[in-house]
Amino acid sequence: MKTGFRAILVEEVAPGKFDQRLVERQIQELPDYPLLVAVSHSSLNFKDALSAYGNRAVTRHYPHTPGIDAAGTVISDSSGVFAAGDKILVTGYDLGMNTPGGHSECICIPSDWALPLPDGLSLREAMILGTAGLTAGLCVEKLLEAGAKPGDGEVLVTGATGGVGSIAVALLAHLGFRVAAVTGKLESTQYLTALGAQKVLDRETLAPFASKAIAKPLWAWAVDTVGGETLFNVVKSLAYGGGVAACGMAAGAQFQANVFPFILRGISLLGVESVELPLAKKSAVWQRLAGDWYIGRQLDLIAEDISLEQVPEFLARLHRGHGIGRYVVDMSLACPEREPLVSRLTAES
Repeated sequence: MKTGFRAILVEEVAPGKFDQRLVERQIQELPDYPLLVAVSHSSLNFKDALSAYGNRAVTRHYPHTPGIDAAGTVISDSSGVFAAGDKILVTGYDLGMNTPGGHSECICIPSDWALPLPDGLSLREAMILGTAGLTAGLCVEKLLEAGAKPGDGEVLVTGATGGVGSIAVALLAHLGFRVAAVTGKLESTQYLTALGAQKVLDRETLAPFASKAIAKPLWAWAVDTVGGETLFNVVKSLAYGGGVAACGMAAGAQFQANVFPFILRGISLLGVESVELPLAKKSAVWQRLAGDWYIGRQLDLIAEDISLEQVPEFLARLHRGHGIGRYVVDMSLACPEREPLVSRLTAES
């Protein structure tokens, strides 16, 4: 195949300085994996911003195309798992880390990284959710498995304007929980209440707990997307028998801890991982997100659609910590005169 496609390419232009630009690439430049996919939608995640700005813990070698999420149409699959024309989605594994990712009109990946698009979700909705939605779903699942019920009391969500936080707020509210959303962006209060938060708190609300061995019990359960000292401040302020699902480290990977919340209140710290999760487990959560956990109109409240050309601008926004909700990359935007890649590739195959 000689069809060209557009992709974001991150290059190290000087030691420690990285540039992100839109380029034209060829199919033969992609890795030699069995599953070739014409991407219709992708999304932006904080990990993509790290990759785009040279974080070697995420991406070891450059030039590189980021994008840990992708959804689109199968062009071919030499493994036989998928048929041409199938709609699929992929999140996590090595996509967008060291394998060219979803900020591209085309990806080539192992077949066992992909899932069929669940019935009830469009490709765009799958990418509004993406890794953030999968992670939020896993957090909620952890709380439910630990015994969380709507009648227990408020559920705290930290980093509530971010992708995971926004979806967690909407999903918990959808399931009947009373949600208290914590954010450093109080100007987004209306956004969070529209998603279902009954209370919006400034992140400084948690700061006084840092000097305490244990704090007054304020919340029944929590989802923490921030990490660092925020995570243990949440742990200290949970009610007896509660727990926190922890999935992020934007505020740091370490915190000072003591045993009091665990041995005096029976608090549970519930770790959540979504990258290397077995495909069957991912599939089960995706089926719920498309089914009884479908959050409907809130998806549009969370999403802002951008073109592939806009990706560098919005990656910079995420890297500065200014992102709100989910940024969905629609490959059809800003290039209306160009025949869709899926049509061109299908004609060649």
